[in-house]
Amino acid sequence: MEQKKPLVVVTRKLPEAVETRMRELFDVRFNASDKPMTKEELAEAMRTADVLVPTVTDRIDSGLIAQAGDQMKLIANFGNGVDNIDVTSALRRGITVTNTPGVLTDDTADMTMALILSVARRIVEGGAAIPSGEWPGWSPTWMLGHRITGKKLGIVGMGRIGQALAKRAKAFGLEIHYHNRRRVSAALEAELGATYWDSLDQMLARMDIVSVNCPHTPATYHLLSARRLKYLRPEAIVVNTARGEIIDENALTRMLEAGELAGAGLDVFEHEPAVSPRLLKLAKAGKVTLLPHMGSATNEGRLDMGEKVIVNVKTFMDGHRPPDRVLPSML
Repeated sequence: MEQKKPLVVVTRKLPEAVETRMRELFDVRFNASDKPMTKEELAEAMRTADVLVPTVTDRIDSGLIAQAGDQMKLIANFGNGVDNIDVTSALRRGITVTNTPGVLTDDTADMTMALILSVARRIVEGGAAIPSGEWPGWSPTWMLGHRITGKKLGIVGMGRIGQALAKRAKAFGLEIHYHNRRRVSAALEAELGATYWDSLDQMLARMDIVSVNCPHTPATYHLLSARRLKYLRPEAIVVNTARGEIIDENALTRMLEAGELAGAGLDVFEHEPAVSPRLLKLAKAGKVTLLPHMGSATNEGRLDMGEKVIVNVKTFMDGHRPPDRVLPSML
């Protein structure tokens, strides 16, 4: 007798190729409207589905997990991080959690490098000058930015993305520094020409550019706090393509308003999709570059993410350990 297909609920619209393959393998319910599900809709999915495929926009907290039906056995996150899921509560309920690591490394590193260049060379500001009719013609003193070659780049978080950024930044002539929970190998340090800082405070005080590339966990919430941001020099710029919660956004905004930092490039925000009106004002004034969480937004990346989700679900439903299982000890 043919085995019953698992009921899989997907919370957002995925690339057509991914949805087509899912239809072939599972009894799947998609979100055709591509609007974030309400708390009630997520709760219903937890009560009825065998597998939930959420995204970064869905908060799968302990309250939702407590409402899960006995048949709910897998939360296969369509995303690299799992800060949107209470992994500990899921484990207690016997629910496995997986993610899609590794596939977004190059895309996010590319975007981080683009933001560094954008802020330092005022690319967004300059690009807006022509269509707005504000370009007066070439001038030796207009729209001056800063050379990045020879500058010190401090990378906060030297995982896959941090390392990929370091390789790109080295090619641009930046001096690589990093702070990480664990020091990387001596061979990798030599390859990147990277200097390790055990003290984040001391590193911040000496950098020209700081890039946030660590995951968001309880330990990294406001890692760049108001106190730590004060260590940065007025000439420094801050770039964040990780998670908005890692930086105290209010403190960063105050420093930008006061001219205590040279600029910032933000692809993520502490309360997204809401963006602070003060940051919007700074963006209009050319003090910050703001992007709508698009660091991983490539066709290739989304397809690879979908493939990982499918492999995790199929492997789990076949009675095997999924390759991208996440445990609380890994966070």
